[in-house]
Amino acid sequence: MNIGIAGLGLIGASLAKSVKLNTGFCVFGTDIAQDTVLKARMFDTIDEELNEENIAFCDYLLIALYPKDAIDYVRQNAAHIKKGAVVIDCCGIKQAIVEALAPIAKQYGFTFIGGHPMAGRAHSGFDHSSASIFEKATMILTPEAETDIQTLKCIKDFFLKLGFVKVILTTPEVHDHVIAHTSQLAHVLSSAYVKTTPTDELLFTGGSYADMTRVASMNEEMWSELFLLNGDQLTLEIDDLIRRLKEYSAIIKKNDTAALRQLLREGTQRKAQIEKNQLER
Repeated sequence: MNIGIAGLGLIGASLAKSVKLNTGFCVFGTDIAQDTVLKARMFDTIDEELNEENIAFCDYLLIALYPKDAIDYVRQNAAHIKKGAVVIDCCGIKQAIVEALAPIAKQYGFTFIGGHPMAGRAHSGFDHSSASIFEKATMILTPEAETDIQTLKCIKDFFLKLGFVKVILTTPEVHDHVIAHTSQLAHVLSSAYVKTTPTDELLFTGGSYADMTRVASMNEEMWSELFLLNGDQLTLEIDDLIRRLKEYSAIIKKNDTAALRQLLREGTQRKAQIEKNQLER
């Protein structure tokens, strides 16, 4: 089987390394930075550079690019993709991607499945990629309702071979609604919170500060695309968080001990319930 990978940054190169390590498949890869392609060839991360000719040999094509670039890449190469091939993107939002690319897949005779590998690191780029990044991670897929069941089974088996512990099927709408809260809101909050820190207070930071600011370091180009393409869902989450923060602020201003304890108790109980649910899955 031949695997094509467009984008050899953290996720794309990690996918390439994992495919090479865990399967006997041939990997074709490309990146906008030619030095990254050369490095990938030199370290045997890919077998050959992906181009207009050999893209037609690829059974699976993984698109590990920023959302708008992912859409543009598939549009520009749709005529060269093998009929019957499976194309999967790796973007952090799904509705905008699926709406743009599902009709193109039908037009040119290949299958498009929205994907989101729930894995990452603090630093991006080829140099930080690793075949182990997907170990114990979850792969989310948002297939069209008419997607062939056997194709889905093969795709699931493929990602499990790469180290993913779980493959979840959902819809683009559900994905974007959930990810707005579980990922995007956390990044917005971390970015806003770290900007409230005076530099002369850094001597007093500890584990809580580290936890709150861990995801404040972001690739602003990619994350701004993700936020804006999922803006309707994300702004609902931001507004709800603001409402809850105002509730805490109002109670503290009133010096209402009982009400504050109740809020904190509810948060503790909610955290315990989340942890219980995670253990049961």
